[in-house]
Amino acid sequence: MTRKNRSSGQRRPPAAWRPRVLFGTLVFLSVAIAARLFVLQIFDADFYQALASDQHSLFQEFFPKRGRIFVHDGKEGRLVALAANEQRAFVYADPRLLSDPASTAKRIGEILGLGEEKIAALSVRFSHKEDPYEPVAHRVTEEQLQKILEPGEKGIAYAWESVRFYPEPNTSGHVLGFVGADEDGTLAGKYGIEGAFNKILTGTPGFLHSERDIGGRLIAVGNHAFVPAVDGADLVLTLDLPIQYVACTKLQEAVSKHEADSGSVIIVEPKTGRILAMCSVPDFDPNRYNEVENASVFNNPAVFDAYEPGSVFKPFTMAAALDTGAVEPTTTFEDTGSVIVTGWPAPLANAENKKYGVVDMTQVLEDSINTGVIFALRHTGLETFATYIHSFGFGERTGVELGAESSGDIASLENVKTEIYPATASFGQGITVTPLQIVMAYAAIANGGLLLQPRIVDEVRYADGRMDRSAVKEVRQVIRPKTANLLGAMLISVVENGHGKQAAVSGYYIGGKTGTAQVASKDRSGYDADATIGSFAGFGPVDDPRFAMIVRIDNPKGVTWAESTAAPVFGEIADFLVRYLEIPPKRDLK
Repeated sequence: MTRKNRSSGQRRPPAAWRPRVLFGTLVFLSVAIAARLFVLQIFDADFYQALASDQHSLFQEFFPKRGRIFVHDGKEGRLVALAANEQRAFVYADPRLLSDPASTAKRIGEILGLGEEKIAALSVRFSHKEDPYEPVAHRVTEEQLQKILEPGEKGIAYAWESVRFYPEPNTSGHVLGFVGADEDGTLAGKYGIEGAFNKILTGTPGFLHSERDIGGRLIAVGNHAFVPAVDGADLVLTLDLPIQYVACTKLQEAVSKHEADSGSVIIVEPKTGRILAMCSVPDFDPNRYNEVENASVFNNPAVFDAYEPGSVFKPFTMAAALDTGAVEPTTTFEDTGSVIVTGWPAPLANAENKKYGVVDMTQVLEDSINTGVIFALRHTGLETFATYIHSFGFGERTGVELGAESSGDIASLENVKTEIYPATASFGQGITVTPLQIVMAYAAIANGGLLLQPRIVDEVRYADGRMDRSAVKEVRQVIRPKTANLLGAMLISVVENGHGKQAAVSGYYIGGKTGTAQVASKDRSGYDADATIGSFAGFGPVDDPRFAMIVRIDNPKGVTWAESTAAPVFGEIADFLVRYLEIPPKRDLK
């Protein structure tokens, strides 16, 4: 009986723990799957969403949008884009599917405004029946595209592409630069703001990474990551669009009127260093940068082209003399028309060999007397003079955020043992400077003798919402405030009693100085007898300066002196500025 009971006990059904193990296994697998789904849907959602995206969406995820470039539009804080992005079409053809290659080429060529030669070349390429692909045109507008596609012809296709677009061409090309292709075909900013801030404007491309098996298939449980692109930052420039437009328009009118080779104008705020306007003529259209005949046009003359400034430089010689106490505005000397200096066989004479007799330092600036500034130079001392010229910022780059800036050349001032070099430099010959250096030095006089670094970028606005605002950057105190006030009064006298009368603005105290410089000959030593560069630089209103400006006119025809070329342009722009900035007059209007 006992054995039978033991035998039946060994044959009983499976123990109760087996269903529990099975249930536990199922629960574990369910939790694991749920956890994996959670990871896939939450942490890896971007990765799989990117894989599932169509081509256009994937392009947007991987390729960042280039930042825009804005300028101020008026005093109300509005911003206008001078560089933006827009969708344009890239049109291409499959010649194997074209039924009438010549007719198609003619029709498309006329829509795109191609010339007869280009249409003929397109017709030849369309005739290659074994060719599956022929590019037609980039940057095709939506209106042009609709006309191209309207017949529904087989063999013509397109793809959208993001292109750089400049809505205000031929006014700010030198400041903006353009976006062009590198040798490897990569698009990048060139020249101007586009080149100097290319990395910030470009942004950061995205990427997709995943482990794959030997067959190239994605491993679901492998390591993978998706990092979307970071769009480029937007820039807000210091330029004020109405001021820029008026300045560029007036400059273009003057260059055309006098049949000049070129010209430049720069306007800055003396107390901040902000550049309100900067343009040069001839300019170029950044939308059509590839159509220029000579790539040298891309260089910004306002910061790149150093020139001998002529008499517009004389106030800096006088500033050194006044600041050291070597002379006063009323200090007199007798002008005989010329002066002998060491290191040069012939006397240095005044313009047109004029003789002025006994004059004071204010009259020296009014009548632009070469011998008078040499008198001031000698009383200052050659080494001291050179120190002040360096201190005004000449011979070094200003640091403006434009790239390709020239430092000019004042190396001759180092030779203080030979008087001829400082003597000619005292009236702006034998040295080279840029228009930007000149206007910033005048702005320093307007700013109580304090030199600032010019700036052309107000803000950098990043895609994540961060914002970098530029600040006033002081360089150095060049002359004492008292000296700056004295010199400002002398420059008012130049405008009202001297060669700068056409730069005057009724109701306001405007100070400035003309300069008519000789131009070094390109094929021989000495100067070109038939070429001059006229400049006028100054600021206003002198009692509370709101702007400093330089106007430069290169090689005008039929007129020699800057008082008839650059000074009137300065006056016209200054008249606009006092009204636009709503500066109340301090004198009776004439």
